Amino acid sequence: MNDAPTLGTLDELPRAYLDAMAARNLVPLWPSLRGFMPVGAPRPRSVPSLWRYTEVRPLLMQAGDLTPIEKAERRVLVYCNPGHGLDGLHSSGTIYVGMQLILPGENAPPHRHPPVAVRLVVEGEGGVTIVNGERLPMQRGDLILTPSLNWHEHVHAGTGPVVWMDALDLPLLVAMEAAYVVEGDSRPSRNAPDASATRYRRAGLVPYASLAAPRAPYPLLRWPWEEVREALVALAADTPAGQAVQLAYVNPETGGECLPTLGFSALMLRPGEAAGLVRDSASKVFHVVAGLVDAEVGGTDLGAAEDADVFAAPPHAKVRLANRSTRQPAFLFQVDDAPLQRKIGIHERFAD
Repeated sequence: MNDAPTLGTLDELPRAYLDAMAARNLVPLWPSLRGFMPVGAPRPRSVPSLWRYTEVRPLLMQAGDLTPIEKAERRVLVYCNPGHGLDGLHSSGTIYVGMQLILPGENAPPHRHPPVAVRLVVEGEGGVTIVNGERLPMQRGDLILTPSLNWHEHVHAGTGPVVWMDALDLPLLVAMEAAYVVEGDSRPSRNAPDASATRYRRAGLVPYASLAAPRAPYPLLRWPWEEVREALVALAADTPAGQAVQLAYVNPETGGECLPTLGFSALMLRPGEAAGLVRDSASKVFHVVAGLVDAEVGGTDLGAAEDADVFAAPPHAKVRLANRSTRQPAFLFQVDDAPLQRKIGIHERFAD
């Protein structure tokens, strides 16, 4: 491969020329071209990062004491990637992740917005997310969708705090200048709670009437962790040693991604197992559902990640995981922007 040519710099241009361009809101491309389009591979601003839940939880509980839900609307602590700073709410270039707290008797009021969102329940009992009137119980490890422009709210009729991880494509929508929120009233409740999970209880089976009806864009809104875990354990029997057991959350009507911009998957590492994930061009955020996992991302040793810890992997980064326990499996949840990359034709997978 030929070396890339050395491009001209701003210092080589006359000050009067630069001033004339600036006065007309112009700038030359070539001095900054390699910053935007580096040769060979991207240079992400995102860096490998780890957030420990044992450090985050006390601050989240303190937020419950300091700020009532009426003043917060959504009481969330956002995981900000150091490479992006604290202002942009980036956990990666395209992914926003935060921990949300709701206390007994509280109601996070109804709203809708263009960014897609999911909730992965971390702790607590009695929380409910309501999406377009469908009541979705929140139990530890459950994944719940709140698709773009769908009405949703959260209520808590139990005891003790309920915490879940939010993941949104908010950085993407902010960059597109398309992010906003509409507030409104609660949607009328449906007769059957958690109706979508009831209709799509078993892989390969769909309601007969759906074969003749127009396909709903988001037919399934909740994946109970108990069933996901069971499926991972079953798949482990047919997965080679040294390869992470991984299942994708998909639309049961189409088999495609359950949301258009972000992808979600569950991983299992068998006792004592270490595995390198297939390197690709997507950015990723991982949440440890259960276990103690050593994480190495892009050559950076992040150390041990345990229950409810979160860590980020920049695009193109190698990810290697190792289960520290020799007796118990470890389980993780992955968020990535591969669906968006596939749609615009830039997703790549690498053999190394």
